[in-house]
Amino acid sequence: MTIGEVERTRAPLRRDAQERHDRLLAAARREFAAQGVAASLERIARDAGVAIGTLYRHFPTRLDLLMAALEPRLREFTDGSEKAMEIDDPWEGFVSYLENLFRVQAGDRGFNDFLSRRFPGSPETERIHDQMCRQIEEVLTRAQEAGEARPDITQADIVNLIWSNGRMMDATSTTAPTAWRRPLYLMLDAYRAERAHPIPEPPMTDKQLYDAMVHLSTAG
Repeated sequence: MTIGEVERTRAPLRRDAQERHDRLLAAARREFAAQGVAASLERIARDAGVAIGTLYRHFPTRLDLLMAALEPRLREFTDGSEKAMEIDDPWEGFVSYLENLFRVQAGDRGFNDFLSRRFPGSPETERIHDQMCRQIEEVLTRAQEAGEARPDITQADIVNLIWSNGRMMDATSTTAPTAWRRPLYLMLDAYRAERAHPIPEPPMTDKQLYDAMVHLSTAG
């Protein structure tokens, strides 16, 4: 069951409780989008006009609040990724998938942070990340089998690109909010099969990639 499905199937709240719940979600979406996953829960509660205890009654953990706040962004990403995967041309589908992901990533620092982290204790976040990895693998493999993408690129290379561009997005979000498109297209040009040259460093393994994402989620 997805976060959105949980929200839709939970027991109805009293009107006043529902209003507090909605204010908390609105404040959380603003704060996570601006500050990332480490956003102050106290400030979210204050902006929503409730006590911190009320926040925890509605959302027992930071991750519960984060995932509820990210639900519209996840839906936006999912809609775009499904359209990209329906494109007949393998290279155009690959490009469209990444551009959609980067566009959503650039618009929300919380989503940006979420992409680079793993939360092993949360089956829902693991499912979302696993689905993204499968999609990346699918669009990349299609482009490789069509002879459009160089054959030595792996899913880990794409995830590393997402990480590195995410850092740039943090720095340029107010001064040049669409600057992320340039490094993306420079890298896409490098991913072309006809640009391929030997690379001295092997790609990260799936375990190395997973462990790095867990480290980011637990680092101070």
